[in-house]
Amino acid sequence: MPEPAWSLNSRLKEDTIDIGDLPLSKVLVIKDAHYPWLLLVPRRPNAVEIIDLDEVEQAQLMTEISRVSRALKEITKCDKLNVAALGNLVPQLHVHIIARRTSDAAWPRPVWGVMPPLAHDATEVQNFISALRRKIWLG
Repeated sequence: MPEPAWSLNSRLKEDTIDIGDLPLSKVLVIKDAHYPWLLLVPRRPNAVEIIDLDEVEQAQLMTEISRVSRALKEITKCDKLNVAALGNLVPQLHVHIIARRTSDAAWPRPVWGVMPPLAHDATEVQNFISALRRKIWLG
């Protein structure tokens, strides 16, 4: 019996901008200009937890988290990176990588629920995406 096809959770699709695929993960930008906020979503059907990936895929995910984190820190010059795989509202495995500043609206608390999402300026978000794609070898 063939493995079910992978698809992006509808809530993640609605809340993000798709910027491309790494070998394992889809890379997305959260639609909230308060924070430079990325998601990595491993393209594996039925993956809910990191342990649902085999060991090779787990290592690949860590490589991709490191690559994207390094690029995000370099681009944003942030004070701190928050990296988390929570999935309490969206069960599909996804890893948040958020560039934080001591001056941001939520500091030092987690970003969830502190401020309503702020729409991105179209030019600024495209510049950010272009820089990120170059740094993580997407284009």
